[in-house]
Amino acid sequence: MGTIRVKLHELLNCLSGAQDLADPRLSNHHQQVAYLSYRFAEHLGLKNGEKNDIFSAALIHDVGALSKKERLELIEDEPVDVNSHGFRGAKLFKDFKPLKKASEIVRYHHVPWNGGEGQLFGGELVPFSIHIVHIADRVCAQIRPKRDILSQVSSIVGSIEQRNGTVFEPSLVEAFKELAKKEFIWFDLQSPLPMRRVEFEGNRMLHLGISDLLEFAHIISQIIDFRSGFTARHSAGVAKTAAEVARLMRFSKKDVKLIEIAGYLHDLGKLAIDNGIREKKGSLTESEFNEIKRHPYYTHVFLSAVKGLKKIDKWASFHHEKMNGDGYPFSAGGRDLPLGSRIVAVADVFTALTEMRPYSEGMDKENAVRALREMAASGALDAAVVDVLIKNIDHINEIRFASQQEAVIRYREFFKEEAQAAD
Repeated sequence: MGTIRVKLHELLNCLSGAQDLADPRLSNHHQQVAYLSYRFAEHLGLKNGEKNDIFSAALIHDVGALSKKERLELIEDEPVDVNSHGFRGAKLFKDFKPLKKASEIVRYHHVPWNGGEGQLFGGELVPFSIHIVHIADRVCAQIRPKRDILSQVSSIVGSIEQRNGTVFEPSLVEAFKELAKKEFIWFDLQSPLPMRRVEFEGNRMLHLGISDLLEFAHIISQIIDFRSGFTARHSAGVAKTAAEVARLMRFSKKDVKLIEIAGYLHDLGKLAIDNGIREKKGSLTESEFNEIKRHPYYTHVFLSAVKGLKKIDKWASFHHEKMNGDGYPFSAGGRDLPLGSRIVAVADVFTALTEMRPYSEGMDKENAVRALREMAASGALDAAVVDVLIKNIDHINEIRFASQQEAVIRYREFFKEEAQAAD
């Protein structure tokens, strides 16, 4: 069905960048840890494959922290148990072949050295590379972005030395002390885009088939949706609805898959929005709604940084634009909106109208049809796309419902261990 050439680290940075944008205190944290982890691996003379796995793991090491509060707490705390963010992150990526080794590093990246006991966890041998990401993470967590970086070096080195042999593996502490002497490393860490300051060896270009990219997008959609009970199933409904409408409108098989990917990624920018706003039961204030309006912009910012995803970016990022130009945040309309964008917009509205949420029942068919027709008549939605959906509404609704039921099952299974531990 075709191959898309994308760089794995660009995809991962797309995800981690959205996470770090949630709060200024998290600014560039994943990039900093990835950069410093790579410098460690380089200093230790590790092979290219090992360096790449370490770098990839560092870029997503906190992906399992599903709220801003939890991510901020990680700056101070280091939980290590089957319910921690590391284990969650590993669960998300363990079956995605290109990140299988990286997922194991993510799983254990807060395991302390503890006099050598940190070579094992739960009786199982853990990769030595987890200790590289661990020490890099703890170093970067201490960097204060608004202070002169070199004036911070002495205290950071001292804090790492104090935990030599207990929290951190001794040879890595010594390696860090050598790296810390290189001022350019600290300047790189405080630069806007630290990961651009390393030169990758070996082939960092990953050739993804459409099915592989679809699998990756599905994983990202779970990271987006699993942050809130309100959205635990939303992206699945949008993706499958958009794909079926595109198929009915005679899109090519490849483009049907691409629009499904766009559906999974359309709310990527919501990773940068506080859950308190996303889950608010009552009406949003003007300020809160303005914050919500940022999310498709963020979706565009992150997807546009990944070469090879131009079509997916437009289809996903324009899902709140309107045919009459009154949408947000780009005020695009009419001919400026590709058909794929119009389909995703209709799929998003249809899914939001019909899906069940924790505090609301979905609309029945008659009311959903009425709402869609009114929005088409007002110039909000593409009338031709709405017409295709309405003519096939029973069939499409079955697909939407089935995909969302599967998403709910995945959501419950994902958190089952944590729920059992809480009982």
